[in-house]
Amino acid sequence: MSLPTRPESLRDRQRAQILADISRAAFRLFIERGYDAVTTEEIATAAGVSPRTFFRYVPTKEELLLAPVRHGGAAIVNLLEQRPASESPDVALGNAIITRTRSFDEADCQQWREALLAAPGLLGKVTIHTSADKERAIKLIAERMGADPDVDIRPGLLVQLAFAAADFAFQQWVRRDLTPQPLDRYVTEALEAIKSPYWRRKPKS
Repeated sequence: MSLPTRPESLRDRQRAQILADISRAAFRLFIERGYDAVTTEEIATAAGVSPRTFFRYVPTKEELLLAPVRHGGAAIVNLLEQRPASESPDVALGNAIITRTRSFDEADCQQWREALLAAPGLLGKVTIHTSADKERAIKLIAERMGADPDVDIRPGLLVQLAFAAADFAFQQWVRRDLTPQPLDRYVTEALEAIKSPYWRRKPKS
């Protein structure tokens, strides 16, 4: 008999809330004083947690600032897995990325953008995926194409292009001097560029 899952879900929610409190406190301090001037101890104090608790949740300031995108790839692949089978590979992957982008709270998203601008040296490290995320995505896209990714370059190429387009859109959103449009608009526009019949399932000969 399996153990009840509700206590674990409660712990997950509590953990997510603590991490959100730490993130908001850090972003506020980065905006006010600059990324380099803020210490982890000051972030912990502002978030109402001990330094020990801070490091239990976040290993470094850099990880804290990049985490929203750095861990987004896994969520995107999970969403891709759930997309309707009727969607073509490019549409399914694009919709997964856009759905993930729209899951961010708009106010939190804007604060995060301003915090990133306070740490320009980290912008080049912003990416929505890891190598493991790409490998999982390639397998799922290959299944939709009915293709062997070891022979057909299209699954890997589509994943590379889609993630690169999303990364570029994110960079554009962050770097805009004037108040930018919502992030999902940049991402949606970038992903429109990769839609093509080239990605469709090839008919069997």
